[in-house]
Amino acid sequence: MRAGVIVSGGRSTRFGDSDKAVADLAGTPMIRRVADRLGQVVGDLVVNCREDQVEAIDAALSGHTLDPTFALDADPDQGPMAGIATGLEAVDSEYAAVVACDMPFVDPGFVDYLFERAASHEAAVPRPDEWFQTTQAVYHAEAMRAACRRALERGEHKVVEPVFDLDYVVVEHEDVLEHTTLETFENLNTREEFEAAAEQF
Repeated sequence: MRAGVIVSGGRSTRFGDSDKAVADLAGTPMIRRVADRLGQVVGDLVVNCREDQVEAIDAALSGHTLDPTFALDADPDQGPMAGIATGLEAVDSEYAAVVACDMPFVDPGFVDYLFERAASHEAAVPRPDEWFQTTQAVYHAEAMRAACRRALERGEHKVVEPVFDLDYVVVEHEDVLEHTTLETFENLNTREEFEAAAEQF
Protein backbone atom coordinates (compact mmCIF):
# COMPACT_ATOMS: atom_id res chain seq x y z
CA MET A 1 0.00 0.00 0.00
CA ARG A 2 1.25 3.46 -0.90
CA ALA A 3 0.24 6.61 0.94
CA GLY A 4 -0.04 10.20 -0.14
CA VAL A 5 0.44 13.16 2.20
CA ILE A 6 -0.88 16.57 1.17
CA VAL A 7 0.78 19.36 3.11
CA SER A 8 -1.61 22.28 3.49
CA GLY A 9 -0.91 23.94 6.83
CA GLY A 10 0.78 27.07 5.46
CA ARG A 11 -0.68 30.49 6.13
CA SER A 12 -1.13 31.49 2.44
CA THR A 13 0.19 34.95 3.27
CA ARG A 14 0.50 35.96 -0.39
CA PHE A 15 -3.08 34.92 -1.10
CA GLY A 16 -4.88 37.46 1.05
CA ASP A 17 -7.48 36.67 3.69
CA SER A 18 -8.61 33.24 2.50
CA ASP A 19 -6.99 29.81 2.55
CA LYS A 20 -5.59 28.98 -0.88
CA ALA A 21 -5.84 25.22 -0.19
CA VAL A 22 -9.61 25.38 -0.64
CA ALA A 23 -9.69 28.28 -3.09
CA ASP A 24 -11.72 27.73 -6.25
CA LEU A 25 -9.59 26.74 -9.22
CA ALA A 26 -11.75 26.58 -12.34
CA GLY A 27 -14.71 25.31 -10.33
CA THR A 28 -12.87 22.88 -8.05
CA PRO A 29 -11.02 23.55 -4.75
CA MET A 30 -7.28 23.40 -5.39
CA ILE A 31 -6.66 20.73 -2.73
CA ARG A 32 -9.32 18.55 -4.39
CA ARG A 33 -7.40 18.74 -7.67
CA VAL A 34 -4.25 17.59 -5.87
CA ALA A 35 -6.13 14.80 -4.05
CA ASP A 36 -7.79 13.58 -7.25
CA ARG A 37 -4.45 13.29 -9.03
CA LEU A 38 -2.52 11.82 -6.10
CA GLY A 39 -5.38 9.40 -5.40
CA GLN A 40 -4.72 7.70 -8.75
CA VAL A 41 -1.43 6.22 -7.49
CA VAL A 42 -1.90 5.81 -3.72
CA GLY A 43 -4.29 3.78 -1.61
CA ASP A 44 -4.28 5.98 1.47
CA LEU A 45 -4.53 9.76 1.76
CA VAL A 46 -3.40 11.96 4.66
CA VAL A 47 -3.94 15.71 4.86
CA ASN A 48 -1.67 17.75 7.10
CA CYS A 49 -3.24 21.04 8.14
CA ARG A 50 -4.16 23.30 11.04
CA GLU A 51 -7.19 22.53 13.17
CA ASP A 52 -9.00 25.61 11.89
CA GLN A 53 -8.72 24.32 8.30
CA VAL A 54 -10.32 20.90 8.84
CA GLU A 55 -13.94 21.81 8.20
CA ALA A 56 -13.30 23.57 4.88
CA ILE A 57 -10.83 20.95 3.62
CA ASP A 58 -13.12 18.10 4.66
CA ALA A 59 -15.90 19.73 2.62
CA ALA A 60 -13.55 20.21 -0.35
CA LEU A 61 -12.63 16.50 -0.27
CA SER A 62 -16.19 15.27 0.35
CA GLY A 63 -16.98 12.14 -1.64
CA HIS A 64 -13.36 11.39 -2.54
CA THR A 65 -12.81 7.67 -3.11
CA LEU A 66 -10.05 7.72 -0.48
CA ASP A 67 -11.49 8.95 2.79
CA PRO A 68 -8.64 11.19 3.96
CA THR A 69 -7.09 11.07 7.42
CA PHE A 70 -6.31 14.44 8.99
CA ALA A 71 -2.94 14.95 10.68
CA LEU A 72 -3.14 18.20 12.60
CA ASP A 73 -0.21 20.46 13.39
CA ALA A 74 0.31 20.61 17.15
CA ASP A 75 2.17 23.89 16.69
CA PRO A 76 0.89 25.37 13.42
CA ASP A 77 3.74 27.80 12.78
CA GLN A 78 6.72 25.43 12.64
CA GLY A 79 6.85 25.45 8.83
CA PRO A 80 6.55 22.77 6.14
CA MET A 81 9.15 20.40 7.62
CA ALA A 82 7.06 19.99 10.77
CA GLY A 83 4.00 19.56 8.55
CA ILE A 84 5.68 16.77 6.62
CA ALA A 85 6.71 15.04 9.86
CA THR A 86 3.18 15.33 11.25
CA GLY A 87 1.68 13.99 8.03
CA LEU A 88 4.07 11.05 7.92
CA GLU A 89 3.21 10.14 11.53
CA ALA A 90 -0.31 9.34 10.32
CA VAL A 91 0.92 7.03 7.54
CA ASP A 92 0.76 3.24 7.87
CA SER A 93 2.55 2.51 4.60
CA GLU A 94 6.30 2.08 4.27
CA TYR A 95 6.54 4.78 1.60
CA ALA A 96 4.57 7.97 1.09
CA ALA A 97 4.41 10.64 -1.57
CA VAL A 98 4.46 14.14 -0.09
CA VAL A 99 2.86 16.84 -2.22
CA ALA A 100 2.11 20.46 -1.41
CA CYS A 101 -1.53 21.52 -1.62
CA ASP A 102 -0.64 24.28 -4.09
CA MET A 103 0.58 21.95 -6.88
CA PRO A 104 -2.66 21.27 -8.80
CA PHE A 105 -0.87 19.98 -11.90
CA VAL A 106 0.96 17.18 -10.06
CA ASP A 107 1.45 14.34 -12.53
CA PRO A 108 0.28 10.95 -11.14
CA GLY A 109 2.52 9.10 -13.58
CA PHE A 110 5.55 10.98 -12.31
CA VAL A 111 4.62 10.29 -8.69
CA ASP A 112 4.35 6.61 -9.64
CA TYR A 113 7.88 6.84 -11.07
CA LEU A 114 9.13 8.46 -7.85
CA PHE A 115 7.76 5.50 -5.88
CA GLU A 116 9.73 3.17 -8.17
CA ARG A 117 12.92 5.20 -7.73
CA ALA A 118 12.52 5.36 -3.94
CA ALA A 119 12.26 1.57 -3.58
CA SER A 120 15.20 0.17 -1.56
CA HIS A 121 16.21 3.75 -0.67
CA GLU A 122 14.80 6.24 1.83
CA ALA A 123 13.76 8.97 -0.60
CA ALA A 124 13.44 9.95 -4.25
CA VAL A 125 13.59 13.72 -4.63
CA PRO A 126 13.35 15.60 -7.94
CA ARG A 127 15.84 18.36 -8.73
CA PRO A 128 14.54 19.86 -11.98
CA ASP A 129 16.74 22.95 -11.52
CA GLU A 130 19.13 24.09 -8.80
CA TRP A 131 16.51 23.43 -6.10
CA PHE A 132 15.23 20.15 -4.69
CA GLN A 133 11.45 19.71 -4.96
CA THR A 134 10.96 18.33 -1.46
CA THR A 135 7.18 18.81 -1.56
CA GLN A 136 6.73 16.59 -4.59
CA ALA A 137 8.82 13.63 -3.54
CA VAL A 138 8.52 10.09 -2.17
CA TYR A 139 9.93 9.19 1.23
CA HIS A 140 10.35 6.15 3.43
CA ALA A 141 7.80 7.37 5.96
CA GLU A 142 9.53 6.36 9.17
CA ALA A 143 13.01 7.45 8.06
CA MET A 144 11.89 10.87 6.83
CA ARG A 145 9.68 11.46 9.87
CA ALA A 146 12.62 10.79 12.19
CA ALA A 147 14.98 12.91 10.07
CA CYS A 148 12.54 15.84 10.19
CA ARG A 149 12.25 15.61 13.96
CA ARG A 150 16.05 15.54 14.32
CA ALA A 151 16.41 18.55 12.03
CA LEU A 152 13.79 20.49 13.98
CA GLU A 153 15.60 19.70 17.22
CA ARG A 154 18.76 21.14 15.62
CA GLY A 155 16.85 24.31 14.80
CA GLU A 156 16.83 23.64 11.04
CA HIS A 157 13.82 24.80 9.05
CA LYS A 158 14.81 24.21 5.42
CA VAL A 159 12.90 21.16 4.21
CA VAL A 160 15.92 19.85 2.32
CA GLU A 161 17.97 19.43 5.52
CA PRO A 162 16.40 16.13 6.71
CA VAL A 163 16.80 14.70 3.20
CA PHE A 164 20.57 14.91 3.60
CA ASP A 165 20.26 12.49 6.56
CA LEU A 166 18.66 9.88 4.30
CA ASP A 167 19.79 7.40 1.67
CA TYR A 168 18.22 9.42 -1.12
CA VAL A 169 18.04 9.28 -4.91
CA VAL A 170 18.05 12.51 -6.91
CA VAL A 171 15.83 12.64 -9.99
CA GLU A 172 17.70 15.14 -12.14
CA HIS A 173 16.35 17.51 -14.80
CA GLU A 174 16.79 15.17 -17.79
CA ASP A 175 15.21 12.28 -15.90
CA VAL A 176 12.28 14.48 -14.88
CA LEU A 177 11.67 15.50 -18.50
CA GLU A 178 11.71 11.86 -19.63
CA HIS A 179 8.71 11.19 -17.37
CA THR A 180 6.74 14.44 -17.13
CA THR A 181 6.81 18.17 -17.82
CA LEU A 182 7.91 20.91 -15.47
CA GLU A 183 4.24 21.86 -15.10
CA THR A 184 3.96 19.10 -12.46
CA PHE A 185 5.92 21.37 -10.06
CA GLU A 186 3.96 24.56 -10.77
CA ASN A 187 2.74 26.01 -7.50
CA LEU A 188 0.14 28.71 -7.05
CA ASN A 189 0.61 31.39 -4.42
CA THR A 190 -1.27 34.47 -5.60
CA ARG A 191 -4.70 35.20 -7.02
CA GLU A 192 -3.04 36.22 -10.28
CA GLU A 193 -1.40 32.79 -10.53
CA PHE A 194 -4.79 31.17 -9.82
CA GLU A 195 -6.42 33.13 -12.62
CA ALA A 196 -3.69 32.18 -15.08
CA ALA A 197 -3.81 28.50 -14.05
CA ALA A 198 -7.60 28.35 -14.30
CA GLU A 199 -7.30 28.82 -18.06
CA GLN A 200 -5.42 25.50 -18.28
CA PHE A 201 -8.37 23.44 -17.05
